[in-house]
Amino acid sequence: MRLGRKGWNNVIIFSMLIMIFFLNGWHKNLAGNNNEPSFQVILPAQSFILTLSFVNQKVERIGTGWRTAPLPADSPLAWQANEEQLSALIRAWQSTELMNHNGSLARDLKEPLSVATFELAGEGMPWMYLLYKDNDDYYLLEKNTQRILLLNLNQAKQLFPSLVFLEGSPNNA
Repeated sequence: MRLGRKGWNNVIIFSMLIMIFFLNGWHKNLAGNNNEPSFQVILPAQSFILTLSFVNQKVERIGTGWRTAPLPADSPLAWQANEEQLSALIRAWQSTELMNHNGSLARDLKEPLSVATFELAGEGMPWMYLLYKDNDDYYLLEKNTQRILLLNLNQAKQLFPSLVFLEGSPNNA
């Protein structure tokens, strides 16, 4: 059987497509398993934070600075902070890298210790992060994508300054 020019072109095109699909799948297997733990930043790269809300407090951008307000408006502030401390808090949320936890949270974790909600510029929905504690481990659950990040006590204190951490307490609430 002889192939004409058009036939050979088709053979070459299909063989190249098969080779591309084969090599694409092969390089993923050679690169290793993606289930290995890795460090990830908490917020998306280059995110522009408008507000950060905790259960009892709201940090909002005012020009290039930050101010805090209690939630609800008539309650006392849980965490008194100056503008420099608020800027450090925002930088911590933007730059802290946490270990990606590939498992799932224990089913008996019912109520989070704290919740942080971000309003980001250009995003229609807020980003919500729930802080959980299981034994000596702290977990940060990103509600939108169900991504779970592992953090230690110092990182939890840095990201949730208004939360009272009782070291050595069995409930830590």
